Formats: sequence, structure tokens, C-alpha cells
Amino acid sequence: MPDIPQPGNSGTGYLPTEDQPGTPAPDPGVPAPPVEDAARRGRRSGKSIAGEVRHTRTSAAWAGMIIGSILAILLLVFIVQNLSSQKIWLLFWEVNLPVGVSLLIAAIAGALVTALICGLRMFQLNRALTKASKANR
Repeated sequence: MPDIPQPGNSGTGYLPTEDQPGTPAPDPGVPAPPVEDAARRGRRSGKSIAGEVRHTRTSAAWAGMIIGSILAILLLVFIVQNLSSQKIWLLFWEVNLPVGVSLLIAAIAGALVTALICGLRMFQLNRALTKASKANR
């Protein structure tokens, strides 16, 4: 076939080697493909490692720390911008606090009430699960 260059002919794009006499010569205009010996050395490419790493507690904690830090900074800015005092009455107490601090206290109280309700629900479900597992034995 005249279209296919033969090994050993000059200008054909083939370089003879000892193992394979018809190995194609690299084209200087095309970048060489990456060498795949990284796995042999015990290293992997970033794509293969990222594909294997799953969601872990450490990654969740890291994301939580970042989100918590951003929220804390926003909360601090809110409190600093709302330093005007406001008189607050709650049942028999009268308190004079900045608006930002009083809203922070209200948010913390709401979170504690929510945590209490969720804790009671988890206790209730755990108790029901224990009863059901004892009944199945």
C-alpha cells in the first residue's frame, strides 16, 4: 500500500527501534501525552483522587467551620451597626440592651427551644425502636 509509510524509509514519520521496528516518530508540533508512570511511583493524578474521595465527617466539619465563621462575621457586623439601646420588658424584668444583642439573645433562645424539642423527639423514636426490636426477638 503506497499510503502507509514503511519502517526505515526517510521522511515517513517512523523511527525504527529494537523492540518495535515500526514505532511512529513523535511530531514536534504536537505535545506529548502525559507519562502514566505516576501510579507506579505511588502518586495519582488529582482527578482520580477527587473521584475516589467521598463525603466524610472531616469535610463536613470543615464546611461547617467555614459557614459558621461567615455567619459569625455577619452577626458581629449586625451587632456593631445596631448599638442603639432599647428598653425591653419581659414579664417582671426590664432590661436596657442594644438591639443587636437582644436579637442575638432571642435567636439563641429559639435555637435552644428547637434543640430541646428535637432531643425529645429523638428520645421518643429511640424508645419506640428499642421496644420494636425487643418484640421481634
